[in-house]
Amino acid sequence: MTKFAVTNVSCLNASKSPHPISTGIGYLDHMIDQLNSHAQVGVSVTVVVDGEDVEGGNNGDDGNDDQLHSNEFANRYANEDQSEITSLVGSALGGRLRSLLPSPTNATPPPSRGISRFRCPLDEALVECNLATASTFASGGGGGLVDFALPPYGIYPPDVGRGKVGTLETAHVRTFFASLARSSGLEVSLRKIRGENGHHVIESAFKAFSRALRNLLDGTDAYYDYDPVGYELAWGTGGVPPGGCAGTMEQRTGRVERSTKETSISVRVRLSDGILSGDDGDAAEDPTVVVDTGIKTLDLFVSSLAREACASVDVKCTGDLFVDDHHTSEDVSIALGQALDEAFGTRAGLNRMWCAVGAYGTAEVEVTMDLSNRPHIIHDLFKSTTEEYAGDLSVEMLVHALESLATNSKSTVHIVERRVGNCALETFIATAVAYGRALRMCGAVDPRRAGKTASSKGTLSV
Repeated sequence: MTKFAVTNVSCLNASKSPHPISTGIGYLDHMIDQLNSHAQVGVSVTVVVDGEDVEGGNNGDDGNDDQLHSNEFANRYANEDQSEITSLVGSALGGRLRSLLPSPTNATPPPSRGISRFRCPLDEALVECNLATASTFASGGGGGLVDFALPPYGIYPPDVGRGKVGTLETAHVRTFFASLARSSGLEVSLRKIRGENGHHVIESAFKAFSRALRNLLDGTDAYYDYDPVGYELAWGTGGVPPGGCAGTMEQRTGRVERSTKETSISVRVRLSDGILSGDDGDAAEDPTVVVDTGIKTLDLFVSSLAREACASVDVKCTGDLFVDDHHTSEDVSIALGQALDEAFGTRAGLNRMWCAVGAYGTAEVEVTMDLSNRPHIIHDLFKSTTEEYAGDLSVEMLVHALESLATNSKSTVHIVERRVGNCALETFIATAVAYGRALRMCGAVDPRRAGKTASSKGTLSV
């Protein structure tokens, strides 16, 4: 006989629930709230002891600062059977999600391949989620957790990881997703690519699931083999959904001029007016890209990135190349990053996250990006190279240029080398292509957010 029951369960597409998220396990509430912010699904659920009337709880970023009333209330069931609680909550939410999901047999139009993949980049974790609508979806069967490779949760204690994050027992992260998958009819895969912080591994998993779910609902995808030629900034639903409204276009332009004894630089950036709707604005227009840094390899990198991002970029630099390539490549990357940061504005209303693959020669690279306002970059590039130079730029400065770009644009960036190139130059340009494609989608305006930030905190300014 179960001790607990769930009430006020809802999963509303592109709408806010009037009810709270209150499971009695505070950290679980925080993770479920990621569906509100990143899946744009209005989620609510309250766990009660059978027959008990419980009020209160947290409803995400609704301004209810007396959320959960107290730490004790938030974690009122933390010492109870978490296996039962997480299973009930996952099953209840999954059942509500089922009604939102496109069925491969009756969807009009049919969903794009019925699959979705997303990687969520945090500064200390990268988790990939793959979703698929099961073949027996329409008959009420199918679904399940087909792959789960998140443990250990962090590196402390060594080889074991954390047993609890907050009051949530980490073993029951799997319980939650397994129950949700079975109940929703989704085939769910969650796999840790990188992660040394247990809190961030779990958070990355919930955010990756949320973003993959949003894409599945929209019929769009960040799948590894999507063809960017003709790829439109579109939800695939024929326009802004009911209740949606035009989002802010934000700053969209950035300009940086700096002059030192080492370099004199002028950078101008204009992001595409691409809107995630039925119309991709001026994204189809050829961007104006003029880059002259005095380093051909750097020119090619910036030009490739700009064109894939559908951004107009004008970069001019006169530097002390008679000394070395260091000052020019570093300062150009810093200035470009600062100009992008200015163009992003407050980031309110932007799509914020995306992952994309780029190829050049035999090299293939995947870039996962978050306009997080928290600069961080992790990569595994150039590990096997024996070269000192890539064209006319030293390999060590390839790395430094990427780090300077990500840091000064205040972005979290994970880069994975999927296929090694014949030379470091191929890998560098493949990275530029992937970086630009991810940037284009991260910087696009999502009208459904109506100018609000894609964050459970409600802001990226702190």
